[in-house]
Amino acid sequence: MMRQTELVDRVKAYDPQANEELLNKAYVYAMKAHGKQFRASGDPYFTHPLEVAAILTELKLDVPTIVTALLHDTVEDTYVTIEDVKENFGEEIANLVDGVTKLSQLELFSERTKQAENFRKLMLAMSNDIRVLLVKLADRLHNMRTLNHIEKPEKRRRIAQETVDIYAPLAGRIGMQNMREELEDLAFAELNPEARNSIVTRLARLDASSGMRVGRIADAIKRVLAEHGVEAWVYGRAKRPYSIWRKLKDKQLNFEQLSDIFGFRVIVKTPEDCYRALGVLHQAWRMIPDRFKDFISNPKTNGYQSIHTTVIGPEQQRVEVQIRTQEMHDIAERGVAAHWRYREHIVNEPTDAALAWLRDMVELLERGESAEEFLENSRLNMYQDQVFCFTPKGELISLPRGATPIDFAYQVHTDLGNQTVGVKVNGVHVPLHTPLRNGDQVDIIRQNGSAPSPLWEQFVVTGRARAEIRRYLKHARHDEHVNFGRKILEKAFADEQQELTEKAIEEVAKKLRLAKGEDVYAEVGRGALRAQEVVEAVFPELKRDPERKRPNYDDGKGKKSISIRGLTEGISYKLGQCCHPLPGDRIVGLRTPGEGVVIHTIDCAELERAQDRMDDWLDVSWGRHAAEAGPSLARVVVRVKNVPGSLGAVMTVIGNNGGNIFNMKVTDRNPLFFEFQVDIEVRDLAHLQNILGALRVNAVVESVDRVRGPDESAEKTGENA
Repeated sequence: MMRQTELVDRVKAYDPQANEELLNKAYVYAMKAHGKQFRASGDPYFTHPLEVAAILTELKLDVPTIVTALLHDTVEDTYVTIEDVKENFGEEIANLVDGVTKLSQLELFSERTKQAENFRKLMLAMSNDIRVLLVKLADRLHNMRTLNHIEKPEKRRRIAQETVDIYAPLAGRIGMQNMREELEDLAFAELNPEARNSIVTRLARLDASSGMRVGRIADAIKRVLAEHGVEAWVYGRAKRPYSIWRKLKDKQLNFEQLSDIFGFRVIVKTPEDCYRALGVLHQAWRMIPDRFKDFISNPKTNGYQSIHTTVIGPEQQRVEVQIRTQEMHDIAERGVAAHWRYREHIVNEPTDAALAWLRDMVELLERGESAEEFLENSRLNMYQDQVFCFTPKGELISLPRGATPIDFAYQVHTDLGNQTVGVKVNGVHVPLHTPLRNGDQVDIIRQNGSAPSPLWEQFVVTGRARAEIRRYLKHARHDEHVNFGRKILEKAFADEQQELTEKAIEEVAKKLRLAKGEDVYAEVGRGALRAQEVVEAVFPELKRDPERKRPNYDDGKGKKSISIRGLTEGISYKLGQCCHPLPGDRIVGLRTPGEGVVIHTIDCAELERAQDRMDDWLDVSWGRHAAEAGPSLARVVVRVKNVPGSLGAVMTVIGNNGGNIFNMKVTDRNPLFFEFQVDIEVRDLAHLQNILGALRVNAVVESVDRVRGPDESAEKTGENA
């Protein structure tokens, strides 16, 4: 157990003017209050607040925070009252202790009203003084370090799950990455010990075989920087087990496929040196373009700054490098604790991006909502990469951001997903493709005998939902796909004046590693394999120039022809006004009486309605130079904050990225936001995606989505902008 003098020495090492008398007084007061209490480990209870204080000294926090750590359990677990704390240690420390005490019952899987009330208390306490959160995180960290002493497995799992779902993300949101990583790893060890042990074992083997290589690479980086006059401290380390496990899951990789298990950090003196070091590394070794990120000029919302790059470095190894100054390194490791902004106590610093999300929470609290309303309306926006929704019974369901009610249903149970026919979100019927938000209550409407729609696969975001939909449709519609694929191939072979034989199809199946020839028909029938590819696999000599000359066809608007592969010469076609296909979209041709062939996107509702006309479906694709035929029209819906300049900002982004606004119409407006529909002329799908990406990162834009639907003329009644 840390002695009184040791605690004082730790604090005075980074704060020579620390109030030694106050620290000594708190140490003795807390030790007497906890008296003969013991923890589950058998240690005196006072060892816990002492360890919490020790963790906070590592973060170099001020004396009131250290004193709060020593006293944080006295009000809850002993005879001490808040009034006693106030009388002995003053109002500031009493308020901190009170804030931490009120959070002692935060439980993720408790009854929902209790959960909402405690989450509200957490936000209130943090809004009054961010140091409350720092003490609570240190408290949780020590509890996780001693979790193995709790006998009941279900209690250990509950605490671990609560840690990974609430406390670790909170630490990340205020930039305390070291604490976040340790919390995640400790929870990982409890929630999935086999996976963690496997990764730890693999890392140990890798370290034994590659440890010296890591040292050599670090030395090589330092040497090449020194040769160019850049003084730097360089070191390499393996990533944490939980971080590796998450990457394996997210990217669906195996351990051998990971190329960035070891990361290297380059610490230099100034921001200018960061860019000099970057230039030196890129001159010395070939960089990997998609792996460069500049968080110095564009810091993360939690204040993190660094330059990330990956090069094919020494010994021909992929080397991931983070370049930063010592100050940036301190902030990356200790977050708001390194900023020392907490000295102001109240979260009112408008430029503090790391705490901007907390100010949003406070604004919601000031509206006087009930605890449950706050939980729903706050959207739990501390989670950047996940959404948390509730079943009607209050069960919490975690999903990736952008998830839909279909993803939610499959997350609950496969049968529920397969039988979904509708959904109510927060009591209101919404389309099944509606993105869910944090705090939404989702009520899935099911019907026995119903089946998934093929269109669902176009908008679900979870691998589980996509896999279950594919599995169901593969079995339920296999025969239909086989028959349809056979007809498509018969026509494709006939068009080339060749005979379709089962022997030839069996050979194609072997080339594609399919089990049997029937699977080739099925793949063609469901659109996964183009008929022309099968023809060319059987008769390679028939491979044709994709841009062989065709007559100009009318696209329905009198523009220059867009080249479409797979159509018989001389046939007229036009692009569907129902889905506005762009070069780059997956497309299908549909013979339509009076219109020739209409080109639809693969997910167009018109194709869903034409399931009984599959003889009229044509296997087509864009020509190589389709994007050069002239602009195509794409429709998007943009929601922006209702602040001056929002509309101009959107128009500027579109123009700067090469788009031309053809028509714009306001569709919704209220005091908080307004929404408008924009028709944009673009070259192709990639061009549109660039524009959408640029819009999504603009500060005034809340959401932007491409929409499909019947064409509406500019003359139609509406509020035009």
